[in-house]
Amino acid sequence: MGRSAKGLMAMIIFAASLVSTAHAAAWRESADVVKLFEDAGVTGTFVLYDAGQDLLLGHNQYRANERFIPASTFKLPNTLIGLSTGAVKSVDEVLPYGGEPQPFDIWEKDMSLRDAIKISNVPVYRELARRVGLKRMRKSMKKLGYGNGDVGTAVDTFWLKGPLQITAVEQTHFLYKLARGKLPFPAKAQAAVRDIARIETGDGWELFAKTGLGGDVEPGVGWWVGWVEKGGRVYAFALNIETRNPDDKDKRVPLGKASLKALGII
Repeated sequence: MGRSAKGLMAMIIFAASLVSTAHAAAWRESADVVKLFEDAGVTGTFVLYDAGQDLLLGHNQYRANERFIPASTFKLPNTLIGLSTGAVKSVDEVLPYGGEPQPFDIWEKDMSLRDAIKISNVPVYRELARRVGLKRMRKSMKKLGYGNGDVGTAVDTFWLKGPLQITAVEQTHFLYKLARGKLPFPAKAQAAVRDIARIETGDGWELFAKTGLGGDVEPGVGWWVGWVEKGGRVYAFALNIETRNPDDKDKRVPLGKASLKALGII
């Protein structure tokens, strides 16, 4: 599909996202977040879902409603599905990486999901998906309502190469439900995913997040998604950017944190 055709498809998806439901949260563009992206010199979007105000805050509403491969942000639903189907007993059960050479030495080790998610260990999570299997994965994804829900025929690569895709806005709704334990999956499994997603604690807030990097598409896409718990409320967020230069991937987390600070969340 050519670039113009892709643009037309994105416009169709964006328009459909605005009319496909009886109710959609309002969007407010943040001048502060816009400036952060301009200063960083990247093309991308940041979305904060404030459920209390039924409001989406951020930058680039058009891109926020465009679907991309989730890459390693899928480790969150993958963990949830693995636990819920019994493919893994707990986040501390050790899974094999397979013994093949990996792009990073730290991936060449059997480890638990608790440890694997911290270093985004792809081979361990591919093993988890194979244990779930296509039949249970398809059923679980339909139940989850995650993005386009398409797992294709390769159970251990569909989130890395496609056909699975999701928008930044869809990410925030999934994450909000996960944070609140409102997904149609066992409460214990959701709690376990929340536990391993926690990365930082500040003054009155806790941050839960996961990165993602899709290098099998052109241009590449970099994600940072998660939520902040503060004052008894949950603020889910999703950032994605084009990764055209080698150093673009290193801008994801700093840009995401700066956006959260600009919006007064952390």
